[in-house]
Amino acid sequence: MDDLLADFLTETNEGLAALDGALLKLEKAPDDRQTLSEIFRNVHTIKGTCGFLGLSRLEKVAHAAENVLGRYRDGSLKVTPAGITLILSALDCLKGIVSGLEGTGSEPAGDDTALIAALDAAWRGAAPGTPAAAPPAAPPEADPFELPAGEPVAAAPPAPQAAAPEPPPAASAPSASAPPAAPAHASRGSDHEGEAAGASGGGGASGPITPAQTIRVSVDVLEDLMTLVSELVLTRNQLLQLVRARSDAALTVPLQRLSHITSELQEGVMKTRMQPIGNAWQKLPRIVRDLANELGKKIELVMKGADTELDRQVLELIKDPLTHMVRNSGDHGLETPEQRRQSGKPETGRILLNAYHEGGHIIIEIGDDGRGLPAEKIKQKALAQGLATEAEIAGMGEREIQHFIFRAGFSTAAAVTSVSGRGVGMDVVKTNVEKIGGTIELRSVEGRGTTFYIKIPLTLAIVSALIVEAGGERFAIPQIGVVELVRAGGSAEGAQIERIHDTPVMRLRDRLLPLVSLSRLLELPQAADEGRRDAGFVVVTQVGANVFGIIVDKVFDTEEIVVKPVAPILRHVAMFSGNTILGDGSVIMILDPNGIARATGVGADGPSEDAARGPEGLRGHRSTERTALLLFRAGDGTPKAVPLGLVARLEDLPGESIEHSGGKTLVQYRGKLMPLVAMAGGWAPPEPGRRQAVLVFNDRDRAMGLMVDAILDVVEEHLLIEGASEQPGFLGSAVICGKVTDVIDCAWWLHQAGDDWFRGNGQDAVRRRVLLVEDSAFFRHLLVPGLTAAGYDVTAVDTGMQALRLREQGAAFDVIISDIEMPDLDGIGLARAVRESGAWQPLPMIALSGKVEAEQVRRAREAGFNEYVGKSEREALLAALSECLATPAIN
Repeated sequence: MDDLLADFLTETNEGLAALDGALLKLEKAPDDRQTLSEIFRNVHTIKGTCGFLGLSRLEKVAHAAENVLGRYRDGSLKVTPAGITLILSALDCLKGIVSGLEGTGSEPAGDDTALIAALDAAWRGAAPGTPAAAPPAAPPEADPFELPAGEPVAAAPPAPQAAAPEPPPAASAPSASAPPAAPAHASRGSDHEGEAAGASGGGGASGPITPAQTIRVSVDVLEDLMTLVSELVLTRNQLLQLVRARSDAALTVPLQRLSHITSELQEGVMKTRMQPIGNAWQKLPRIVRDLANELGKKIELVMKGADTELDRQVLELIKDPLTHMVRNSGDHGLETPEQRRQSGKPETGRILLNAYHEGGHIIIEIGDDGRGLPAEKIKQKALAQGLATEAEIAGMGEREIQHFIFRAGFSTAAAVTSVSGRGVGMDVVKTNVEKIGGTIELRSVEGRGTTFYIKIPLTLAIVSALIVEAGGERFAIPQIGVVELVRAGGSAEGAQIERIHDTPVMRLRDRLLPLVSLSRLLELPQAADEGRRDAGFVVVTQVGANVFGIIVDKVFDTEEIVVKPVAPILRHVAMFSGNTILGDGSVIMILDPNGIARATGVGADGPSEDAARGPEGLRGHRSTERTALLLFRAGDGTPKAVPLGLVARLEDLPGESIEHSGGKTLVQYRGKLMPLVAMAGGWAPPEPGRRQAVLVFNDRDRAMGLMVDAILDVVEEHLLIEGASEQPGFLGSAVICGKVTDVIDCAWWLHQAGDDWFRGNGQDAVRRRVLLVEDSAFFRHLLVPGLTAAGYDVTAVDTGMQALRLREQGAAFDVIISDIEMPDLDGIGLARAVRESGAWQPLPMIALSGKVEAEQVRRAREAGFNEYVGKSEREALLAALSECLATPAIN
């Protein structure tokens, strides 16, 4: 009996977990007959097994719930939200009884009279939740065997207005093993057969369903198998290394076969440990539904990547942190419907759960489109609790201030509620995540929402890795994060390592790639030739949308390694994600590209730093974010700045290569003539043997060089331009690295090289809150600083489809600026979609194009554009914006 009870508990817990989601699905689609049949069958199975095992309390509650579901299924009772709530209450009762049964081996004592009375009253047709007029009499026992679709249920209750029969009390109902006495049919089939027929919508049955061929295995057995396979992989690696060293041909073939079998075995064993993360999300839809009802909010839960698999142990450890964070998003994050209307948002708030693999890790996003973290409240609370001084807070960035929420006892809630606000939670979440070697980061914009990123490393897995050496030490880099391997030098056209203010960079296929010296980062002995233009290897790796290179001394082979978690004493070192044992017995560290990016500032602090994500994970660049800037000197002593995204390359040209023709300064560059423009007045060609620093701008087949005196540095700063400049070629001034810096107007300097720069491309959306839609990254980088300097808050996206997805998410703007010529959905199609329906319908729209022709202007206006401006006409664009915004927009 103990084995039967154990199997019953396992199956019942699985069934109850599935019922939560199925009931919520039925609430949204009351006419979904297939879902209703599935719910009825699950409850019926639980009730029947309870009777067989003599679990009377479970049987009574399940029986009462089954009767109500039976009326839902035969259509004599309408499915309502109140009815679903009542059935969910019955499920909660069943879960509580099952939990007690697991702990003690017997049903816990309890009085379910009120619940059963409410269920019986609902069966008779009374509104759920209202008391029965007389002591409840249980409805007739449902037949344990379902009927084919279309056949009436025996002894089905009449419609709510008719008098209900008075059957024997539910307490004395027969078990599932005893057939009822009210059956009107002659033949019976199994539950599965009835379900198949019900799902088919009538007629004959769809055939028997083959049960899944599964077997339950103890987790300890799987753990032992995984340990043995790990040791087998290490032994295989040692043998491979021995054979390579001795060149023993006799062992080559059998060792290859052994290697193949080992790989298949390790893959099979690892699959047994992996489970979809959706298993940890099963209870969240129910939690969100109850939370919305309790708080009087409208909440939509969006779950993506539920099929993403991770280790079973990790899955169990993250269930509680995920639950807490979702509840926090619903309580603290999302506003009430009235508050959202006042903020120009849809009444229904959204919570996003997303999981995906990145760089050998699993990234879990938990985000909302709510009020965001209140920076001022956090500052005041931190001061009040003595967590920091006013001077320390004054020197902190916004993200550092937001991280106070991970301190123990920290909360900005105005009052303690039953949901959250007790001053505990996020510190516990952070601690639990770090226990499994993970990290948690957050991004929040006040008024727009908050997103948390949980990164879970490979705590026990076997992966393919690239073995490298730096400073005399070997390291492993997971191949999943490696884009390519580049040998520096080799030819004049090959990749070269250069330096900008002592920071190494590399020109790789017309792209300026930031580099990180691994030996310098880890404070290891550096090779004498490291950093030379013609020496070293560069491992190009990607973190989110950011690509950078890691300089190493040597590159060995790829090898399958067993990943062991980092020891607690080294867990604070972000550059490592684990360690492993090589075939020769050496213990080496596994590098974490994400941690390297975070430690050096060359990449994302989390999955994607260069892009603001909405609740759907949609990327869009916002003008209020930190911008990578190139600092240089030209003319006077005031430093100058340009967005690094505009600069394709940095060149140091020999003076004798610069020529003059037709009144223009030119250089032969990559098989073409490239015009050069001097920043400083009175420029003269450098003397023979001297070199000229040039910033190269290019877009598609066009290129222009801006001649400057010296390159200073590359930094990341919030680009807040103040005091519009009267001097042509400059947008204004900004404080960068503590110094007043002139920000150049790239559009003006490009004009000096020729107007053809502004033909054949387009721009995006601009307004007080401006949406810029532009498929060219060059023109996005060109427009955003100028519009920001003019006082606009700019969000830029790549395509018209991305813009429409922002509309679906509830993003609010004052004006849209769009390029006309774009792939997929062009500007004309975007305008028609905006004018057809939706919240953006009344927004003014400005079209940008390099072709200002009468026919194209006519088509744009017919599609819904208010203004049409040429790309090269910067002043005309600003004037069009002012005119469009003179009348307040309707959000």
